[in-house]
Amino acid sequence: MHRPDQSPLERRSAGLLLHPTSLPGPHGAGDIGAKAHAFVQRLAQAKQSWWQMLPVVVPGRGNSPYATPTAFAGNPQLLDLDALVARGWLAQSDLAHPPPLDDDRVLFDAAEAHRTGLLRRAHAAFVAGSTADDRAAMSAFETTAAHWLLDYALFASLARRFDGASWIHWPSDIRDREPAALDRARAELAEDIAFEIFCQWRFDVDWNALRDAARTHGVSLLGDLPIFMDVNSADVWANRRLFDLLADGSPRVVAGVPPDAFSATGQRWGNALYRWDVLASEGYRWWLDRLASSLARFDAVRIDHFIGLSRYWEIPVDEPTAIGGRFVPGPGDAFLDTVRRELGTSRIVAEDLGILTPEVVALRDGFGLPGMRVLQFSFDPGPGGEPFRPHHYPENSIAYTGTHDNDTSVGWYRALGETDAGRAEQALVREYAQTDGGGGFHWAFIDVAHRTASRLAIVPVQDVLGLGTEARMNRPGTAEGNWAWRMREGSLTDGTLERLAEATERHTRAPRRDG
Repeated sequence: MHRPDQSPLERRSAGLLLHPTSLPGPHGAGDIGAKAHAFVQRLAQAKQSWWQMLPVVVPGRGNSPYATPTAFAGNPQLLDLDALVARGWLAQSDLAHPPPLDDDRVLFDAAEAHRTGLLRRAHAAFVAGSTADDRAAMSAFETTAAHWLLDYALFASLARRFDGASWIHWPSDIRDREPAALDRARAELAEDIAFEIFCQWRFDVDWNALRDAARTHGVSLLGDLPIFMDVNSADVWANRRLFDLLADGSPRVVAGVPPDAFSATGQRWGNALYRWDVLASEGYRWWLDRLASSLARFDAVRIDHFIGLSRYWEIPVDEPTAIGGRFVPGPGDAFLDTVRRELGTSRIVAEDLGILTPEVVALRDGFGLPGMRVLQFSFDPGPGGEPFRPHHYPENSIAYTGTHDNDTSVGWYRALGETDAGRAEQALVREYAQTDGGGGFHWAFIDVAHRTASRLAIVPVQDVLGLGTEARMNRPGTAEGNWAWRMREGSLTDGTLERLAEATERHTRAPRRDG
């Protein structure tokens, strides 16, 4: 076993990438109940040491977990409904007749309506018949989470009252958080607020049960933390001083990335940008709370768009594309020095995909953070492509076959055959992976990731299953139709897990039991 003071990121190991909503189950989307516990057992069976997920906070526009209305609140759609039956707050018959739902895709609206109705029923039963121990446990959670919970519960309740309109368009007294208006809203929405608090308490209970199960099976959890916040979020509404906003709360500038070889107009994400000077004057407290919350849930956390801590692309709000933006320095060393002093940085991963300037490399390496290397980006046959080959991956990195933003590896490989340049890349991939590109391509590609020097190798479950483009999780730059893929029951067969375990052991990534 590893030393008690050793980060699990320091061990040579392997893991799988799968968001909990992609798990099978009868209620329209996967959750953190029995199927998640079973997946942990399957990971251990396959000698995997890590389960990486997308953000488990409440998803936002387009059902994206990266456009979240909260930096802290767990997604109540992930709650374990069977646990509510076990507590007597739902009857087994309540779960017996779910609406028509899809085993292959999350039908987000239908699944949310179904689950929310059950959660409302469970909360009513809790109010009517909870024990003193239950009420004490929820009260203790409220105290621990007080720095975000009450603002989020009020925000979510107000968002329902105003039919999902952005807080910028709420009545001005509530928009501007005038104390009398907030007191009135809390009184009028007391039942809704209590429901939101109940859901967050139950998320905490269910999550801790899953994390305990993962630890029992020797599986570490790797989480994901989007660097920027959605403008329409509880955190921006409650902390306007920390964000670059106009007097009415609307953004003065928004986040994105500049034009590049993939997009002539860049990407205009629309997220709020920080006032790093104000954050610095407050000792980065909001960010420290956010990181502490994530590190309490996960064994390690990936900071999405880590490059933005070095410099970020600032776009005037009236610009329709990212073309008119500019680079602005990020908080850099000062911020990470504070994080290292207050929380430590040994469990933080840098999502450093994109244009790696010397400043970004120095920031990442200066704090010893592992970066990311993606096989699908490693086989450019043109001049200058050789240094990016997998045999050059540094030890302090995580090797991926692909990420949630890529096509599946099988889909990617097939699509390369559509152009002359792509066919040249295909040929290089076949030679490097020692494969004919046929039905076993995904195993050869996984083997390339596993044999790199990278300390950790992560493979999306879709690649383990050898699935094509139909199983892609996200298409960056598209607003709809993403995040919905689901794994069918029984897909991860014993034979598949045995083959994955063999590959993991062959490349010395299996868990060690050497004291």
